[in-house]
Amino acid sequence: MSGDAIRRVAADLTRQAATIQPRASQVVRKVALDTEADAKALAPVDTGNLRGSITTAVQGDGLRAAVVATASYAHWVESGTSRMAPQPFMGPATDRNAPKFREAMARLAEGD
Repeated sequence: MSGDAIRRVAADLTRQAATIQPRASQVVRKVALDTEADAKALAPVDTGNLRGSITTAVQGDGLRAAVVATASYAHWVESGTSRMAPQPFMGPATDRNAPKFREAMARLAEGD
């Protein structure tokens, strides 16, 4: 492969990366917000504090997001204790949305 061909391939890859990154950021944000909505819908409600503590933060370049429940007892509700059965909400919300994320990112990789 000639130097010109390598430069053309490199330029093409740079252009593709520039168009894929914003679309990938949209996928990350959408799936994270869908996961947050599902976690809130699945969270058990007593006072509403747990549900209200579930938030999403999209980080940096938009290619990372965190969906968290900040209530101090969220882990115990999710996992259970020796006196309380688990009432998972974050895990099932993540499981529900992971396939959507994989499919959307695969479509991006294929150029759709």
